[in-house]
Amino acid sequence: MMDMTPKIGGKEGQSPPNSKKTSKKPKYSRFSQQELPAWKPILTPGWVIATFTVIGIIFVPVGLASLFSSEKVEEAVFRYDDTCLSSSNAENALAYIKSDTTNKTCTTKWIVEHKMQAPIFIYYQLDNYYQNHRRYVKSRNDKQLANKASEGETNNCYPEDKTKGNEPIVPCGLIAWSMFNDTYKFSMNNKDLTVNKKNIAWESDKSSKFGHDVYPKNFQGGELIGGAKLDESIPLSEQEDLIVWMRTAALPTFRKLYGKIESDLEANDVIDIVIQNNYNTYEFGGKKRLVLSTTTWIGGKNPFLGMAYLSVGGVSLLCAIGFILLYVIKPRPLGDPSYLSWNRNPGILK
Repeated sequence: MMDMTPKIGGKEGQSPPNSKKTSKKPKYSRFSQQELPAWKPILTPGWVIATFTVIGIIFVPVGLASLFSSEKVEEAVFRYDDTCLSSSNAENALAYIKSDTTNKTCTTKWIVEHKMQAPIFIYYQLDNYYQNHRRYVKSRNDKQLANKASEGETNNCYPEDKTKGNEPIVPCGLIAWSMFNDTYKFSMNNKDLTVNKKNIAWESDKSSKFGHDVYPKNFQGGELIGGAKLDESIPLSEQEDLIVWMRTAALPTFRKLYGKIESDLEANDVIDIVIQNNYNTYEFGGKKRLVLSTTTWIGGKNPFLGMAYLSVGGVSLLCAIGFILLYVIKPRPLGDPSYLSWNRNPGILK
């Protein structure tokens, strides 16, 4: 009788090729096997109460100091986009602001309420201005700003990239093109107050982002009417108004530094302010404000920081007191197994 058992492999008695199985067992390591040393803190009532108490003790004094410091800041705010419009121009503000022949000079008086110690920082504030719009933020070329050899690079700058003659615009892009161009002059007793416009930009921006050998070229020479103009004999690293403006704001209401008055102002001093109302915010419903402010160790007026510290510190102290009362009134042994669900309800395991 013939043996009908199927033969596996080539010759009888030989094992089939590739019969050795590849092991899928992962390589041993203390990390994969979770054998590394670990710290497993046990949050006892004492640790929890102490932690909340320490946070409260630290945060409350810091909050009070920040709040009191903010209250010492003297600040004066003037909105002028509406007050600088005459009754005849108020009906058609767009025609007024776009006209090259209309006198846009606006004069106002300010009586100093409290003594302001130098330096007194001058800011312009814009409302409803979305500098964080994606297309606006991208409308610049950082290589062009920093390097003279790259002044021909105008990527991302359309429509303010080149002139009609195909010459590159330096600096290109909508951010530089829309630069703020209102001006302010201050005088007291018929004597001008000097406004220092040096060192108003970040030192890192001046040294690394704007080139010492890059000069404005064909700027504001396009078809669209833009904002301020730049002196073509001054390198971009020294054009601090431009550098301040190019650091775009994250919120639609923002302030940017214009300059500093480096002399004290006494209470009841009468300051004459001459404003050149040039910047077009009427087209998009924006508002313009002039801000004069002193500073303290915490900076300008900002009560939010102090309130935030006080809130966190107060809540922490309340939590600490609540845990103390709960621990005293209704104490509970640490790690008591009687609180486990299957011990509280034995029938749950059946």
